[in-house]
Amino acid sequence: MTIDLSAEKPFARGGNRLCFVDPLDTGRCIKVRRPDFSLEDLRRKKGFPKNLKPLSSFDDSLEEYRVMTNFQRHYPAGIFAHVSRCYGFVDTDMGRGLVSELIRDSDGRISITLKQYIWDSGYPAECLAAVDQLCQHWLDFRVPSRDILLHNIVVQRGVNGQICRLVVVDGLGSANLVPSHWLPNVIQLRKAQRKVENLHQRIADLQAIRGKGGFPGYHGLLFHDGLDHGGAAPIKADKHG
Repeated sequence: MTIDLSAEKPFARGGNRLCFVDPLDTGRCIKVRRPDFSLEDLRRKKGFPKNLKPLSSFDDSLEEYRVMTNFQRHYPAGIFAHVSRCYGFVDTDMGRGLVSELIRDSDGRISITLKQYIWDSGYPAECLAAVDQLCQHWLDFRVPSRDILLHNIVVQRGVNGQICRLVVVDGLGSANLVPSHWLPNVIQLRKAQRKVENLHQRIADLQAIRGKGGFPGYHGLLFHDGLDHGGAAPIKADKHG
């Protein structure tokens, strides 16, 4: 079965992939490669010797699937309290797509990114507490990840708009040759601590830009809320917008 996505509007776009609501299950999303940026294009951008690697090594969806499979096999189920789940691949009219958990608020809207939340609402105590909870989770489970980017974290909110939890939806896994779960606990913890420290710095950097009335760019903002595919999440050019 081939799922038709080309007539749909993606709700988000990353550097290499587009994200669509799964037409067969609104609690899931499908990530497909951007048609304007092929694996060959990505490899050509890399310098020597990385440009000699096979195309499969540049496939974000394949890497994400490997990482999530590793989480399921080698980590406690509790790791998914703050990490989105992965359900494997499907065929679409835009190529092979990776199916992942789609995080939604209690009202059914797709949860916005932490980047957009801070830009729109600042960094209140409630958000700071949610970030602290996420960081503690990262340390408790020694979650292997690349730098935790603000547009790869979504803010799931409840019926009154309160923050229920933060969920990391991309950028997971490690580029190391040795799987992280094979490393001594002290090394795993040290790596997780660096990612937590970097996350706090990124939040501080975004607050500084916001405080100066700058604009952080459109990356990480939703194109629609998942209820009405024709609608779009509001975009504010500055903190007063």
